[in-house]
Amino acid sequence: MARFIKLSGADNILLAVDPLKIGEKAGDVAARARIPRGHKMALRDIGSDQPIVKYGQTIGFAREPIVAGDWVHEHNVYLRNFERDYVFGTNTRQTEIVAEAERATFMGYRRPSGKVGTRNFIAVLTSVNCSASVARFITDEVNRSGILHDYPNVDGIIALVHGTGCGIDTKGPAYDLLKRTQWGFATNPNVGGVLMVGLGCEAFQIPRWMQSYNIEESTIFRTMTIQETGGTRKTVEAGVKAIVDMLPTVNAAERTPQPASELVLALQCGGSDGYSGISANPALGAAVDLLVGQGGTAVLSETPEIYGAEHLLALRAESRAVGEKLIERIRWWENYTARHDMEMNNNPSPGNKLGGLTTILEKSLGASAKGGTTNLRAVLEYAEPINERGLVFMDTPGYDPVSATGQVAGGANILCFTTGRGSAFGCKPTPSIKLASNTFIFEQMREDMDINCGDILDGVSLAEKGEEIFAE
Repeated sequence: MARFIKLSGADNILLAVDPLKIGEKAGDVAARARIPRGHKMALRDIGSDQPIVKYGQTIGFAREPIVAGDWVHEHNVYLRNFERDYVFGTNTRQTEIVAEAERATFMGYRRPSGKVGTRNFIAVLTSVNCSASVARFITDEVNRSGILHDYPNVDGIIALVHGTGCGIDTKGPAYDLLKRTQWGFATNPNVGGVLMVGLGCEAFQIPRWMQSYNIEESTIFRTMTIQETGGTRKTVEAGVKAIVDMLPTVNAAERTPQPASELVLALQCGGSDGYSGISANPALGAAVDLLVGQGGTAVLSETPEIYGAEHLLALRAESRAVGEKLIERIRWWENYTARHDMEMNNNPSPGNKLGGLTTILEKSLGASAKGGTTNLRAVLEYAEPINERGLVFMDTPGYDPVSATGQVAGGANILCFTTGRGSAFGCKPTPSIKLASNTFIFEQMREDMDINCGDILDGVSLAEKGEEIFAE
């Protein structure tokens, strides 16, 4: 018999772990259509406009009468607004924190700021898109030279570029967001040295930015502009020299045992499929619970991808203010999409749908499982410094590279990324641990994947897999 999963006693659908042929039974119900792996089959008759229930929650409504055994997907499911009860803090619980002397440890770089890095990079930042090519030329030149072989404690030289920095209101929110994102990367504990390269005439002026954060140039913090230095070639030469000069100081940092409480874990999912919400995401959630118990921090994000699950997070809000701020961010996204003639349900992506996800509610219920079960301590703006310990939420778009950028700017020193369809996204200076939701994609993209969560479908418990992820 083909394998299948019913996730809650209230569900009126099941998940096909293996493909179902017409007439093949899953429990007592025979498939009336071919059901691809990771997709849903109706367990009983569902009337038109009646809820489709998965995880014990509504994920959509029947577009037409659905008969037991039918394939349940976008052809017969639609999404509409419906009332949700927002109750704050009724599902909070006290988290037992492991004593300091008994905490797990990792080998990290303790910075003068007190933060701890998991990597030791030199970052070449840019104040404006106009200096992006020069930043890349500088990093390419240093990496080609082979000089890093003499500095084994330096993990690499990376160019961190962007597409803005000019043509913006220097008193507006876009400027402020860029300013704190740049500062967040410059001060991320995975960065041991910084070279900031500008053009010279841009709106985002380097001296003004430095003044905002009361920072001056030093051995490990250098700045230059193309116009003042004398053009592209001279700036590349000066940039290479600046990095060579800071290499001995950055290399002097050494890994030492650090408590797991110093980990700030960014949570991401991309290329999700029908298995993500029952394997990789809740397994990562189990690891998050372990990390929080060690005094560490986890950062859930991608606001449009918790849409429809926000009421469950609100139940875990540590205060009413935290819960209200979460719902406020959801309302902002609803208004934003309405203003631009979009809808929140334009997510899932085509790849998500091929993998079995039908609506944003279904995707969100699975995605939010990455956050585990502990209390929600804070809700942060994009790239806002992460100062609370425990589980926090950062308001970001659902697009993985943009979302992860905000988390790293906030201070994340490690990232866990779940995927079902397959993602190769990395986010230097922060290492990205890839969790495959199914064994097929783990084997298909073996060099890109780190942990196979597909064995959960074969009987490995979420708790066991959570311990494996935490140990990684």
